[in-house]
Amino acid sequence: MRRRCAPLALALCTLTPAAAQAHATHSVQPGETLSGLAAVHGVPADDIAAASGLAPGGVVLAGSELTVPEPGTTAPAPDATSAEAGAPQGPGPLGAYTVQPGDTLSSLAARTGTTVEAVAAMNGLDPAGALVSGTALKMPTGSQVGGGEPQPATAVVEGTAPQPAGGSVDASQIADVAGQHGVPADLATAIAWQESGFDNGVVSSANARGVMQVLPGTWDWVQANMAQRPLDTGSAVDNVHAGVLYLDRMLEMAGGDPATAAAGYFQGMGSVQRIGMLPETRRYVANVLALRDRFGGD
Repeated sequence: MRRRCAPLALALCTLTPAAAQAHATHSVQPGETLSGLAAVHGVPADDIAAASGLAPGGVVLAGSELTVPEPGTTAPAPDATSAEAGAPQGPGPLGAYTVQPGDTLSSLAARTGTTVEAVAAMNGLDPAGALVSGTALKMPTGSQVGGGEPQPATAVVEGTAPQPAGGSVDASQIADVAGQHGVPADLATAIAWQESGFDNGVVSSANARGVMQVLPGTWDWVQANMAQRPLDTGSAVDNVHAGVLYLDRMLEMAGGDPATAAAGYFQGMGSVQRIGMLPETRRYVANVLALRDRFGGD
């Protein structure tokens, strides 16, 4: 993916056996910083950043892996071919499921304890329609498909909006859209970076699309209930409009609390209110709040 600002997440390096003896791997915990880790390990923060593919002074994201050189050594720089530099390293989308031969909406609804209408609405499907094997669906959050969930794919459900048409936006464009809708610019920008790195061509394993990773059902709901004009399904900027409008709704439901709003954006506010934040959601929220600082948040 293309990026317009300094990488905030990690590119993992390919290590030789000799190099492996000269550094340690550290899984970032919520609230940790480069400077704090440098003090703990006795290694300059810039050395940890360089070894882990971060810009000096960059934000570290909870759940990511850092390469920590041993004091007095220099770990090899990350291999740019081993991961996309700057790609977000937050938790993957919840409820991702790849349609298998023989699956139907009614069978999936029965296995997950939800309804045909809920699954169809979330994915922009006709409740009476057939499922196409190999396409990715988002199951209602908290539902697990029994019998072992297949590895998610990224095949787009055909004929649904928004379209992952490619292109990108920058932080100033997201801030402008956020300002139009009264949403904190730093929060909207942090979520956009966490979700896609500002890339409108991204399709997740749960069938979410574009800069703000908008699900087809969310797009339809925003267009019907919040948008003041028809949104262009292939426009990166209009994908931001849809995501920001949905985030505005999450903020309203959260009483203005950004952490709860971010949790609702990722997990679904109904699920957050019913069962609380899942572990993946806590990681996501920690990452978003850290990114708010990078994009000018208080």
